[in-house]
Amino acid sequence: MGRSAVTVLGTDRPGTIAEVTSAIARYGANIEDSAMTLLGGHVAMMMLVSGTVPPSSAFPGLVVTTTEIGSRREPRRGADEDPAADSRPAGPAGLCYVLTLHGPDRPGIISAVAGVLAAAGGEITGMTGRLCGTLYVLIADVRLRAEVDVAGLMRDLAETGAGLGSGITFRPADPDVL
Repeated sequence: MGRSAVTVLGTDRPGTIAEVTSAIARYGANIEDSAMTLLGGHVAMMMLVSGTVPPSSAFPGLVVTTTEIGSRREPRRGADEDPAADSRPAGPAGLCYVLTLHGPDRPGIISAVAGVLAAAGGEITGMTGRLCGTLYVLIADVRLRAEVDVAGLMRDLAETGAGLGSGITFRPADPDVL
């Protein structure tokens, strides 16, 4: 039984997600992980699927791509193949935060914010951005290693937000709310 990354793109209409997931189930495949959003009137869906993925002809009117991938959670290695070289925050042991940004739309917003987080060793684990008229709204889930200087990171994010003409908040994710 293989494992595949599947992407689905198409014009949004009622029933699209039901049709896609039903076709996958009919082939006996399992959706292990998925994300779906609407982008400018189009549905965009990404899935990790184990088992046999239906052919593209099973999804009329949609653009579907399938890529075989390795086993679940293969560790990233450094150049010397040392497991300790993996600098990602370690699973739940990392510190979880939520970043929000509100401001005028302009090129480079995501790049600027992602660059500040990456420089501090942060990992964006989920992100949604929306344009509402001329207002751009970004919400990102961020995981940090325990040794990150959070106060320093917050100062850097505030400076970046000011340079973008945007307000940025960065707060711990509250597990009681989740």
